[in-house]
Amino acid sequence: MQASEVVRSVAAATSIASSLGLAVDDAIVLHDSNKLTLRLLPCDVLARVAPVAEQVAQFEIDLAQRFAETGCPVAALEPRVEPRVHERDGFVVTLWTYYQPVAARQVSAADYAQALERLHAGMRKLDVPTPHFTDRVEQAQQLVANRDRTPALADADRELLGDTLRSLRRVIGERGSAEQLLHGEPHPGNLLATKNGLLFIDLETCCRGPVEFDLAHAPEEVGEHYPGVDQDLLRECRILVLAMITAWRWDRGDQLPDGRRLGTEWLSQIRTALERNAFDTPG
Repeated sequence: MQASEVVRSVAAATSIASSLGLAVDDAIVLHDSNKLTLRLLPCDVLARVAPVAEQVAQFEIDLAQRFAETGCPVAALEPRVEPRVHERDGFVVTLWTYYQPVAARQVSAADYAQALERLHAGMRKLDVPTPHFTDRVEQAQQLVANRDRTPALADADRELLGDTLRSLRRVIGERGSAEQLLHGEPHPGNLLATKNGLLFIDLETCCRGPVEFDLAHAPEEVGEHYPGVDQDLLRECRILVLAMITAWRWDRGDQLPDGRRLGTEWLSQIRTALERNAFDTPG
């Protein structure tokens, strides 16, 4: 968020928490991009704050409640207050359990894969309306095609991203693989190592698709420990996901720290991956 928005969003979150009877003397920023994640103290509550226009907070709360019922390894809502979306000063705020990180250690690929497998198993028990993964691909395609939103993207790079997104979306769809409810972005930044085990956070990206689309967000070694993976499909999904996140880095409104440098690096990685896998990406 912009600096002025951070000040206002912190004020909104602390005000809402205080009004609910939670003791708040301080707010520590844990993550700041398009949304803000805060640790409120001394009540020790996690607050997620987003501009009203960019939020899907109710969707995330509904999913968190449903996932908890099926034993999915996901972060829980704050139990001391009613599970609902709060709005103040142009921001929406949701309150979650804060998990103290365990002593720093590397999460093994096997443990990561097991947690993701448990998440998918719990998700298969639910029938909830969510977007399809191709809807998210289409959003990236529209962003790449919009020169006003991606003015710094060179023509050759724009063509590369557009062709890659379009072609792999088609190739993956034509495989006809089994699909189910997915997390949508179970990358390491959305996985917490806690005393309660590994827990996934940020459920707003949930969608439907093959499990390989989720695995494409995890380190490569994780796919080697997940049972029944279609490795060819996983390779295609990895390049597709890389193209999607690269497109978002070129959005002029992107607020990920160092995002433009990452976008440039990832363009090179896409070219290398396409050459290595001999994928043809004609328009």
